[in-house]
Amino acid sequence: MNLKEKIIYEAIRLFSLKGFLSTSINDILEAGATSKGGFYNHFKSKEDLFFAVLSESRKIWREKTLYGLDQIKSPIEKVIKLLENYRDRYLKDTNDFPGGCIFVTLSVELDDQRPHLAHELNEGYIRLKNMINRLLDQAQEGGELRAEVDTQALTEMIFSGMLGTSVIYGMDKSLTILDRAFISLIEHLRSLRG
Repeated sequence: MNLKEKIIYEAIRLFSLKGFLSTSINDILEAGATSKGGFYNHFKSKEDLFFAVLSESRKIWREKTLYGLDQIKSPIEKVIKLLENYRDRYLKDTNDFPGGCIFVTLSVELDDQRPHLAHELNEGYIRLKNMINRLLDQAQEGGELRAEVDTQALTEMIFSGMLGTSVIYGMDKSLTILDRAFISLIEHLRSLRG
């Protein structure tokens, strides 16, 4: 791992724990075992680092959360696999994200303080909701989901369940509550099959 990658990796960990605003450049220098010169050799500013962290965090999220979805034909089972991966491979990953979901941590913190950065995070949420909605629409078109189900409302429920559980898990780190919440989402989704 080169110095730039190390700084990004350590910043991901720090941002997930403390947020962007509460993490100082000195925190990053200390965690990355580098100097200001080493930092500014790779990043123009802390905000420049934010975008590198966001890009790498999205890559990790995709690797963990979308894992195995391409092997599944059923759209409903793809949503279920996404939920299981998000819970087991992403949220429980205390190595990369010791504070829980970095996107939730940053969204809550930056919404009022740095709206232009919060907007970047919101783009990812929009893409996630669109993907879930597209899969639910495909499931309904294929007769896998009951015709009377409002796929947009179901998408919002799944998305809100994911984020709400992420917030709670970020605070209490209870695996029992985390598992129970996702099992409930998955069981509800299965109950709507056509």
